[in-house]
Amino acid sequence: MAPTRVILMSCGSYNPSTNMHLRMFEIARDHLHRMGTHVVVGGVISPVHDAYAKKELVSATQRCAMLRLALQNSDWIRLSTWETRQNCWTKTRMSLQHHQNLLNSMLSNSNDIKHHLQMEDTDWIPENVKNSSDNTPIQIKLLCGADLLESFGICGLWLEEDIDAIVGEHGLVVITREGSNPNKFIYDSDILSKHMNNICIVTEWIPNEVSSSRIRRALKRGESVRYLLQDSVIDYIYKHEIYDARMPDTTICI
Repeated sequence: MAPTRVILMSCGSYNPSTNMHLRMFEIARDHLHRMGTHVVVGGVISPVHDAYAKKELVSATQRCAMLRLALQNSDWIRLSTWETRQNCWTKTRMSLQHHQNLLNSMLSNSNDIKHHLQMEDTDWIPENVKNSSDNTPIQIKLLCGADLLESFGICGLWLEEDIDAIVGEHGLVVITREGSNPNKFIYDSDILSKHMNNICIVTEWIPNEVSSSRIRRALKRGESVRYLLQDSVIDYIYKHEIYDARMPDTTICI
């Protein structure tokens, strides 16, 4: 049986985008290819709309600019600005469905779809997919950390029908973190257990607990964040004076 073609999609604030955000894609692709069950043909990052109103969230324009800089050296992970261009915040389920539907239309060679789309609507689709005559289905799977998986258990945060659709129709690729036990969490959840064959757990053997909130704190304190973000992203932050960033003191004491 031929392996399933997939595109890994990650949703979130990216405030700012870190090296760990990109590392998750690499870890997931390596794992799926080792398993031999899937072929990863692309990756897509979809930052949230400004209306998400998360604390310290900078504008989508700035977050997308930083993501474009961060992705300059990636030959397979792309940015989708669709969520940021909507009139309001979009649920993860709806974003996954939109991107899957658009991809399905592209694969079916629907000229009606192609002629009515702006370039930014399809920028996230790999060129080898857009230009290929191969219409073999491609499944979009949600790539996330164990913290997002565990957030499914927070009362009132997610609708059960949304969880059911995300996991059942698309599937999850979950990157573990130290101290998490995603398999137990899945077992304890009736919804997740029902779709456990559509959840792939990937162990990160080189743990890196970099978080955007810790990076913002370091920037405010004038501490170095080099090697946690792409240099181009760091330069952008200082140039545009976001996150109340203070330049670190690079004076060498002798």
